[in-house]
Amino acid sequence: MHAMSQPAPTPVFSISPVVLPAPGRAVDLQVRVSAPVTGSSLPIILLSHGLGFSHHLSSLNGYAPLANYWAAHGFAVIQPTHLDSRTLSHNPAVNPGGGYDPRHWRTRAEDMSRILDQLDVLEAAVPQLAGRLAPEKVAVAGHSMGGHTASLLLGTRLTDPHDGTLMNLTDPRIKAGLLLAATGRGGDAVTPTAAENYPFLTTTDFSAMAAPALVVVGDKDNSAFLTVAGPDWHADPYHLAPGPKSLLTLYGAEHGLGGVSGYDVAETTDENPNRVATIAQLTSAYLRSQLHPGDSAWQTALDAMTAEPDPPGHIDSK
Repeated sequence: MHAMSQPAPTPVFSISPVVLPAPGRAVDLQVRVSAPVTGSSLPIILLSHGLGFSHHLSSLNGYAPLANYWAAHGFAVIQPTHLDSRTLSHNPAVNPGGGYDPRHWRTRAEDMSRILDQLDVLEAAVPQLAGRLAPEKVAVAGHSMGGHTASLLLGTRLTDPHDGTLMNLTDPRIKAGLLLAATGRGGDAVTPTAAENYPFLTTTDFSAMAAPALVVVGDKDNSAFLTVAGPDWHADPYHLAPGPKSLLTLYGAEHGLGGVSGYDVAETTDENPNRVATIAQLTSAYLRSQLHPGDSAWQTALDAMTAEPDPPGHIDSK
């Protein structure tokens, strides 16, 4: 994709771990903050990691190709290490049973709201950020299981498999979202293995996910261990939620979307730096236009992609 009318990239600083006190959580909440070294009123992107096979990328140390790009283009990116991160799996306080705790669908979303509750603590801990955040301009992004987390914060409902409660974890402070290779609908679309290990996926309901979001999918992302519905399953948050939504379908992309989870990651089955650059540019443009009404970055990006002789994908909107 050709360079679009985005601001020139600025140098980025990244600090981790910043520790936010978290009473009642198994361990305090550790986050990485990446931001441009200059600029004020920085819009915020909360970035939720997936689960993945790597030992370290499912944490505040993942997703550098996106976090660095977004920060270089004017966003403050905040990445928590969720309790289901492999980096915590050896910690008996977090993982007493040794296996995956399916209740972390909830603690993941709560992590993000907790960060927004403590932006002042974050600014105090990172002097380079003091007075530079725009708490009224917040977006959430997530890849894979992180996309599920992001969708909950944007309005997706589910039934708690433990007690049958209909859960609403929507955070109205979050104004827009990016769902990257996110999970889709529940019911008979979910495989028996996924229903057993991730029972919360079986009751996903996107019908109340009203916040604006860009859903990014790969047309070769089968995720056969999670769904019987094929690559289209990942587009459910677009098709089954009310507008305004946009859907970016990337040709040839698999679950790693070209390598968004980290630089040169072994489990990226479709490594493609150009694809990652396309995602970084389009997501940045989308959030600029969502968080700064009147900003034409998104329309400019759409026009640029449409004009390409061999575009990397296509975009639908509603």
